[in-house]
Amino acid sequence: MPTIDLLVQHKGQIVGAALIAFLLAGQLMPFASAGLASLQWQRWGKNLGLAALNAGLAGLVVVPIAVYAASMAPTWRPAAWHGLGGLALDIVLLDLWLYIWHRANHVLPVLWRFHQVHHLDQQLDATTALRFHVGEVFLSSVLRALVMVALAMPLSSVLVFEVAVAVVAIFHHSNLKLPTPLHRVLSWFIVTPSIHWVHHHAVRADADSSYGTILSVWDRLFGSASRTPQTPGMRLGVEGQVDQTWVRLLLRPFIPNSR
Repeated sequence: MPTIDLLVQHKGQIVGAALIAFLLAGQLMPFASAGLASLQWQRWGKNLGLAALNAGLAGLVVVPIAVYAASMAPTWRPAAWHGLGGLALDIVLLDLWLYIWHRANHVLPVLWRFHQVHHLDQQLDATTALRFHVGEVFLSSVLRALVMVALAMPLSSVLVFEVAVAVVAIFHHSNLKLPTPLHRVLSWFIVTPSIHWVHHHAVRADADSSYGTILSVWDRLFGSASRTPQTPGMRLGVEGQVDQTWVRLLLRPFIPNSR
């Protein structure tokens, strides 16, 4: 599929353009005050530093794992499970897998030690979407490889899904205030900033809800949608904790007694 090949080839440019667009949108139509500019630059440096580290890991480890998994996948797929219809089904299945993985990151303490690096950000904007510990990214890529093999999934589906996830995550982490009617319509189908903002509330009961990434249906289907409304003064981060330096964030999962 030439369109898919083009999309994959320009993934970096697409993600970069989405990041800039939603950062600007969050400045022009913000939901909450961004705070001091000097502190914002420090946050962006920290978040984009983690993103750069993960980009390097992707080239060295994540993509090779996906390529190997695709080469090992069986060929039992029926003819109907190909083309654009098959791609759409793969994206839905991968999004369901990501919902399960995300929920597991909140339920299992060993995974939460890595995932909390993402949640420790005490503000929310497009850069938060790229802030993950390399350990979480690595573990996610290994488990996703098992999904690829089990479902005989082609590499093209995974690569398109990765682009879609990056763009949607940048959107729903952004500090963008959507018009209420638009939010009501979009939230029935995809995860919006209003939905995901509550997931980053520094109250564990809210953080342990609304796990969807692209489709919002999974939280309604599995009863994990939060009823807490988004408010500008809502404290973000991890309950009872503060953000850390870049180095301490990398070391945090391995420090005893860190929650």
